[in-house]
Amino acid sequence: MRHWRLDGRQQSLKGYILLSPCLLLFLWKGVVNVLLTTPLWVVNTRLKLQGAKFRNEDIVPTNYKGIIDAFHQIIRDEGILALWNGTFPSLLLVFNPAIQFMFYEGLKRQVLKKRMKLSSLDVFIIGAVSKAIATTVTYPMQTVQSILRFGRHRLNPENRTLGSLRNVLYLLHQRVKRFGIMGLYKGLEAKLLQTVLTAALMFLVYEKLTAATLTVMGLKNARQH
Repeated sequence: MRHWRLDGRQQSLKGYILLSPCLLLFLWKGVVNVLLTTPLWVVNTRLKLQGAKFRNEDIVPTNYKGIIDAFHQIIRDEGILALWNGTFPSLLLVFNPAIQFMFYEGLKRQVLKKRMKLSSLDVFIIGAVSKAIATTVTYPMQTVQSILRFGRHRLNPENRTLGSLRNVLYLLHQRVKRFGIMGLYKGLEAKLLQTVLTAALMFLVYEKLTAATLTVMGLKNARQH
């Protein structure tokens, strides 16, 4: 099995230092992306679920002719802010990569206590485990996010939507009350299959690029001296 040329502990520390500003930039870009694209996700979710049959009587069916008509009806019937339903959980989900990298670095340091170098298989497994943890931790927010984007629930007797944070807490409580704690994790298996393999490969590529970059930087410094 191929191992990294650089000392494992030094690579972990340098990789963490290089990653920190990139992660902050990623989080900022994630917030901007959420604010700009949430209206499109709201319309997309409603069009996907249009015509579906629901057992829950609290769900109001939709009847849109297309994207433009969906935007028009949402703004007319629910107000323009309805296009940003689900923004609060979406902003919380921006921290998913932060959780992922935190566990990745923690698991990597634990492995490096037992050995000096990481193999490609080590990186792949650690990347997969860290993404699985991050996805599992944040999945309830993804469930609530989808519900809010659909936005056709009668959340109270007046049929008005609640404030964003109260809305999230209310839906979490109702989900647990109706389906139990596992109701927050319906569909998790499919989500894990979708994200874990991608993340594991991403971390493998990331570590190789980091090692190559630091090696090139080291060679340049050596030449200068």
